[in-house]
Amino acid sequence: MKHYIIVKFVEGTDVAALLEPVRAIFEETLSIPGVHGVVLKRSNSDRANRYDLMIEMDMDREALPAYDACEPHLRWKRDYGAVVAKKAIFDCD
Repeated sequence: MKHYIIVKFVEGTDVAALLEPVRAIFEETLSIPGVHGVVLKRSNSDRANRYDLMIEMDMDREALPAYDACEPHLRWKRDYGAVVAKKAIFDCD
């Protein structure tokens, strides 16, 4: 399945500076059995009503609970939660 995390950061956040540290965190999830790939895409639009970042994960449906409980996921939420204004989570086949 595809697991998408679509993020709108707090206004004034340096999104470019966050890309590599966030990418490094999510690449750690590749060690979870059933997580097959991670791709980060930054928005190419700076319009106020656009989200800033899309994290696309390719994983087996059964890997989702392990991902939810894993240290990198918890670190993402802990370290970057304060600069996330909004996020949408979307899963699909």
